Amino acid sequence: MSETDSHETISYAYAVARDADGSLEDALVGLPGVADAPVRLVRTAQQADVVVAVGPVPAQDFQEDALRAHLEDLDWLESVARAHHRVIEALAARTTVLPLRLATVYLDDERVRLMLETRREAFADRLSALDAQVEWGVKIFVEASGTAEAAETARQPDEAPPDADLSPGRAYLSRRRAQRHARDDAYRDAERAARRVEDAARAHAVDRVQHRPQQGELARGPGENVVNDAYLVPQEHAESFRADVLRAAEGIPGVRIEITGPWAPYSFAAPADAEPLERATP
Repeated sequence: MSETDSHETISYAYAVARDADGSLEDALVGLPGVADAPVRLVRTAQQADVVVAVGPVPAQDFQEDALRAHLEDLDWLESVARAHHRVIEALAARTTVLPLRLATVYLDDERVRLMLETRREAFADRLSALDAQVEWGVKIFVEASGTAEAAETARQPDEAPPDADLSPGRAYLSRRRAQRHARDDAYRDAERAARRVEDAARAHAVDRVQHRPQQGELARGPGENVVNDAYLVPQEHAESFRADVLRAAEGIPGVRIEITGPWAPYSFAAPADAEPLERATP
């Protein structure tokens, strides 16, 4: 497929970035993007230091109907997400970036340039606001089964189970009641952990975004995800943030804390009151 054939390819936009010294192209040399395509920079004459990283992708895969079907294909989606993230991380290693949403596409580079001309001042302001800041993800999981197992383990080896003298039916109900109590205790412990984690995080973070807890295929690993937050943290506080958040949840049973990062500021690329970026499709 020819990269220059506009009938076959369209422009996939990864991120807006600052290219103050004009050397950002070096970060993209040999870097495969979505569909293993090369990545290039689009800029304007008026403000050449603000650029958009783009690459050609097959138009047939990103037209509205095809894209809707692809988004149900977890293997395809993961492949695109990995390439998208790979490009953004390569840029973020050198400069401040505003990651764009997955599968943001335009008819061609000229449409990308027009978008950049229209919004360059807003992009420049946001890039300045996010300079030297990174994103950390903090998830809290309830593991009620772990609490029940811990309670069972705490029972002395020679101590009889509390339902040992009950009939099978009553013993079953007794176990179910104990499981419900353990689950309730786990949720209370998760609320306590969330308060501690938030207090510890706010000592370092300058902003927070509360995402919807992950469920289904997205909720990998044991337990139920009950908190899914992103924090914006100055780079100089990054490791202190991680250590203090992990320490905040120590000693709380039935609760698991997962911290990911540091990332480019995916959750903070646009101010909360910003209009969404248009998605131009063929």
